[in-house]
Amino acid sequence: MRSTTQATIEDLYRTEGKAELIDGEIVQTAPSGDEPGAASVEVVVSLRNYARRTGHGRAYGDGTGFHVNLPHRESLSPDAAYHIGPRTGMRFLEGAPIFAVEIRSENDYGPAAERAMQAKRADYFACGTLVVWDVDLQSEDVVTVYRAHDPGPPTIYRRGDLAEAEPAVPGWRLPVNTLFE
Repeated sequence: MRSTTQATIEDLYRTEGKAELIDGEIVQTAPSGDEPGAASVEVVVSLRNYARRTGHGRAYGDGTGFHVNLPHRESLSPDAAYHIGPRTGMRFLEGAPIFAVEIRSENDYGPAAERAMQAKRADYFACGTLVVWDVDLQSEDVVTVYRAHDPGPPTIYRRGDLAEAEPAVPGWRLPVNTLFE
Protein backbone atom coordinates (compact mmCIF):
# COMPACT_ATOMS: atom_id res chain seq x y z
CA MET A 1 0.00 0.00 0.00
CA ARG A 2 1.27 3.43 -0.94
CA SER A 3 0.31 6.54 0.97
CA THR A 4 0.41 10.02 -0.44
CA THR A 5 0.59 13.26 1.46
CA GLN A 6 -1.80 15.96 0.42
CA ALA A 7 -0.42 19.46 0.04
CA THR A 8 -1.64 22.14 2.43
CA ILE A 9 -2.12 25.86 2.22
CA GLU A 10 1.23 26.21 4.03
CA ASP A 11 2.88 24.25 1.20
CA LEU A 12 1.31 26.65 -1.28
CA TYR A 13 2.92 29.60 0.53
CA ARG A 14 6.32 28.03 -0.19
CA THR A 15 5.59 27.43 -3.88
CA GLU A 16 7.35 29.69 -6.35
CA GLY A 17 5.22 31.17 -9.11
CA LYS A 18 1.47 31.26 -9.59
CA ALA A 19 -0.32 28.18 -8.28
CA GLU A 20 -3.56 27.00 -6.69
CA LEU A 21 -4.35 24.20 -4.25
CA ILE A 22 -6.86 21.83 -5.88
CA ASP A 23 -7.73 18.33 -4.68
CA GLY A 24 -4.77 18.39 -2.30
CA GLU A 25 -2.31 19.10 -5.12
CA ILE A 26 -0.42 22.26 -5.94
CA VAL A 27 -1.33 23.12 -9.52
CA GLN A 28 1.03 25.63 -11.11
CA THR A 29 0.02 27.78 -14.05
CA ALA A 30 2.17 29.31 -16.74
CA PRO A 31 2.88 33.03 -16.64
CA SER A 32 0.71 35.25 -18.83
CA GLY A 33 1.91 36.56 -22.17
CA ASP A 34 2.07 40.17 -23.34
CA GLU A 35 -1.57 40.85 -24.17
CA PRO A 36 -3.21 38.95 -21.28
CA GLY A 37 -0.74 40.50 -18.82
CA ALA A 38 -1.37 44.03 -20.08
CA ALA A 39 -5.15 43.49 -20.04
CA SER A 40 -4.93 42.33 -16.42
CA VAL A 41 -3.12 45.52 -15.45
CA GLU A 42 -5.81 47.65 -17.13
CA VAL A 43 -8.55 45.93 -15.12
CA VAL A 44 -6.64 46.20 -11.84
CA VAL A 45 -5.79 49.89 -12.29
CA SER A 46 -9.41 50.71 -13.11
CA LEU A 47 -10.65 48.74 -10.09
CA ARG A 48 -8.05 50.40 -7.85
CA ASN A 49 -9.23 53.83 -9.00
CA TYR A 50 -12.83 52.81 -8.29
CA ALA A 51 -11.90 51.58 -4.80
CA ARG A 52 -10.10 54.83 -4.02
CA ARG A 53 -12.99 56.91 -5.33
CA THR A 54 -15.64 55.00 -3.38
CA GLY A 55 -13.62 54.11 -0.29
CA HIS A 56 -14.93 50.56 -0.60
CA GLY A 57 -13.06 47.34 -1.42
CA ARG A 58 -9.61 46.75 -2.85
CA ALA A 59 -8.26 45.70 -6.25
CA TYR A 60 -5.81 42.81 -6.58
CA GLY A 61 -3.63 41.73 -9.47
CA ASP A 62 -2.48 38.49 -10.99
CA GLY A 63 -0.88 36.10 -8.53
CA THR A 64 -2.79 37.20 -5.43
CA GLY A 65 -3.97 34.21 -3.41
CA PHE A 66 -7.44 33.82 -1.93
CA HIS A 67 -7.81 31.13 0.72
CA VAL A 68 -11.17 29.38 0.28
CA ASN A 69 -12.80 26.37 1.86
CA LEU A 70 -14.28 23.95 -0.65
CA PRO A 71 -13.95 20.16 -0.32
CA HIS A 72 -11.72 20.03 -3.42
CA ARG A 73 -10.16 23.50 -3.52
CA GLU A 74 -8.37 25.63 -0.94
CA SER A 75 -7.23 28.55 -3.05
CA LEU A 76 -8.04 30.76 -6.00
CA SER A 77 -5.69 33.05 -7.89
CA PRO A 78 -7.53 35.13 -10.50
CA ASP A 79 -5.86 37.40 -13.04
CA ALA A 80 -7.60 40.40 -11.45
CA ALA A 81 -9.99 40.67 -8.53
CA TYR A 82 -12.00 42.95 -6.28
CA HIS A 83 -12.31 41.99 -2.62
CA ILE A 84 -14.24 43.57 0.24
CA GLY A 85 -13.01 41.41 3.13
CA PRO A 86 -10.42 42.33 5.76
CA ARG A 87 -6.75 42.78 4.90
CA THR A 88 -4.46 39.90 5.87
CA GLY A 89 -0.97 41.35 5.68
CA MET A 90 1.46 38.93 4.05
CA ARG A 91 -1.01 36.02 4.08
CA PHE A 92 -3.53 35.05 1.41
CA LEU A 93 -6.83 36.89 1.59
CA GLU A 94 -9.55 34.96 3.40
CA GLY A 95 -12.52 34.08 1.22
CA ALA A 96 -13.20 34.62 -2.43
CA PRO A 97 -13.20 37.99 -4.17
CA ILE A 98 -16.66 39.36 -4.95
CA PHE A 99 -15.46 39.95 -8.54
CA ALA A 100 -12.92 37.76 -10.33
CA VAL A 101 -11.39 38.13 -13.79
CA GLU A 102 -9.90 35.24 -15.72
CA ILE A 103 -8.02 36.32 -18.86
CA ARG A 104 -7.35 33.59 -21.37
CA SER A 105 -3.76 32.78 -22.24
CA GLU A 106 -2.71 30.66 -25.19
CA ASN A 107 -3.28 27.39 -23.27
CA ASP A 108 -6.87 28.33 -22.35
CA TYR A 109 -8.54 27.12 -25.55
CA GLY A 110 -10.14 23.83 -26.56
CA PRO A 111 -12.64 21.46 -24.93
CA ALA A 112 -10.50 20.58 -21.88
CA ALA A 113 -9.74 24.25 -21.20
CA GLU A 114 -13.44 25.14 -21.50
CA ARG A 115 -14.33 22.45 -18.95
CA ALA A 116 -11.62 23.66 -16.59
CA MET A 117 -12.78 27.27 -16.87
CA GLN A 118 -16.41 26.26 -16.29
CA ALA A 119 -15.38 24.26 -13.20
CA LYS A 120 -13.35 27.18 -11.83
CA ARG A 121 -16.30 29.53 -12.37
CA ALA A 122 -18.49 27.12 -10.40
CA ASP A 123 -15.87 27.14 -7.63
CA TYR A 124 -15.83 30.94 -7.54
CA PHE A 125 -19.61 31.01 -7.18
CA ALA A 126 -19.58 28.26 -4.52
CA CYS A 127 -17.13 30.40 -2.50
CA GLY A 128 -19.24 33.55 -2.72
CA THR A 129 -17.95 35.39 -5.78
CA LEU A 130 -20.80 37.38 -7.31
CA VAL A 131 -19.42 38.05 -10.81
CA VAL A 132 -16.78 36.36 -12.96
CA TRP A 133 -15.41 37.76 -16.20
CA ASP A 134 -14.03 35.42 -18.85
CA VAL A 135 -11.86 37.67 -21.03
CA ASP A 136 -10.91 36.37 -24.48
CA LEU A 137 -8.73 38.84 -26.36
CA GLN A 138 -8.83 36.69 -29.51
CA SER A 139 -12.62 36.66 -29.81
CA GLU A 140 -15.15 39.24 -30.96
CA ASP A 141 -16.92 38.42 -27.68
CA VAL A 142 -14.14 39.92 -25.57
CA VAL A 143 -15.74 39.97 -22.11
CA THR A 144 -18.24 37.33 -21.07
CA VAL A 145 -19.88 38.18 -17.74
CA TYR A 146 -21.23 35.39 -15.54
CA ARG A 147 -23.28 36.20 -12.44
CA ALA A 148 -23.76 33.86 -9.50
CA HIS A 149 -27.46 34.56 -9.13
CA ASP A 150 -28.39 34.68 -12.82
CA PRO A 151 -28.52 31.26 -14.47
CA GLY A 152 -29.51 32.84 -17.78
CA PRO A 153 -27.15 33.43 -20.67
CA PRO A 154 -24.04 35.45 -19.81
CA THR A 155 -23.71 39.09 -20.83
CA ILE A 156 -21.30 39.67 -23.72
CA TYR A 157 -19.23 42.81 -24.32
CA ARG A 158 -17.25 43.60 -27.47
CA ARG A 159 -14.85 46.33 -28.56
CA GLY A 160 -16.52 49.71 -28.21
CA ASP A 161 -18.72 48.55 -25.30
CA LEU A 162 -18.54 49.52 -21.63
CA ALA A 163 -18.28 46.32 -19.58
CA GLU A 164 -19.60 46.14 -16.01
CA ALA A 165 -19.53 43.81 -13.03
CA GLU A 166 -22.91 44.46 -11.39
CA PRO A 167 -23.83 43.76 -8.62
CA ALA A 168 -20.31 43.06 -7.34
CA VAL A 169 -18.82 46.46 -8.23
CA PRO A 170 -21.75 48.90 -8.37
CA GLY A 171 -21.36 51.68 -10.91
CA TRP A 172 -17.92 50.57 -12.11
CA ARG A 173 -17.43 50.42 -15.88
CA LEU A 174 -14.45 49.50 -18.06
CA PRO A 175 -14.24 50.39 -21.75
CA VAL A 176 -13.49 47.08 -23.49
CA ASN A 177 -11.07 48.88 -25.81
CA THR A 178 -8.73 49.55 -22.86
CA LEU A 179 -8.03 45.81 -22.66
CA PHE A 180 -6.09 46.20 -25.92
CA GLU A 181 -3.98 49.26 -24.98
